[in-house]
Amino acid sequence: MLGVLGGMGPLATADFLAKVAAATPATRDQDHIPLIAWSVPQVPERVPAILGDGPSPLPAMLTGVRALRAAGAEAIAIACNTAHYWYDELVEQGGVPILHIADAALLEACRRAPGGRRIGLLATSGTIAAGFYQARFRKEGYATLLPPSSNQDLLHQGIQLVKAGDIAGAAVLAVSVAQNLLEAGADALVVGCTELPLALAGADAVLRARMVDATAALAAASVAWSRGI
Repeated sequence: MLGVLGGMGPLATADFLAKVAAATPATRDQDHIPLIAWSVPQVPERVPAILGDGPSPLPAMLTGVRALRAAGAEAIAIACNTAHYWYDELVEQGGVPILHIADAALLEACRRAPGGRRIGLLATSGTIAAGFYQARFRKEGYATLLPPSSNQDLLHQGIQLVKAGDIAGAAVLAVSVAQNLLEAGADALVVGCTELPLALAGADAVLRARMVDATAALAAASVAWSRGI
């Protein structure tokens, strides 16, 4: 039984659940993996907390983890990249294994760019400050390319537009930043924010071929875990 800690935000959680279903080799309802989702959006914002300008979301997330465990979850996937800043505390205090989204994304990035040297990272400033993607890239021999500060601001605007339901407006900003990272020399792009795949879904085929959707990678890892693969 998989538990899904969501609500950060609700559209991103719905996208993750859809990708779990899409990643499952099923011909009937009963072939899909069993899961329980906790999508409670009343969690303090993650980025301000990481940057020292807001309350910690850890207590609210632990409430979700414990509720999922009590409901029968044997492992948890978190449908939010930035929330993984608190990964160690969630595992230690929550008492249940958690699949790490960056591990799943890195595995896919290595498949996409096996001979590459640089991975571009599209993520919130909180996720970038947390450093868990960069540490994993470095361990596998990849350098991390980040957007310059002006583009990072545009990316944050795009993320907020997704949260507000303006996918088309978000797409204009996210596609521009992604293309700039490729032009700067990225061999692959990791989309390390669960809102951004929604904004980039309509990108052209060339751009999408270079992108690793961390949400989809975590969904595939979740299905594999549930099926014992």
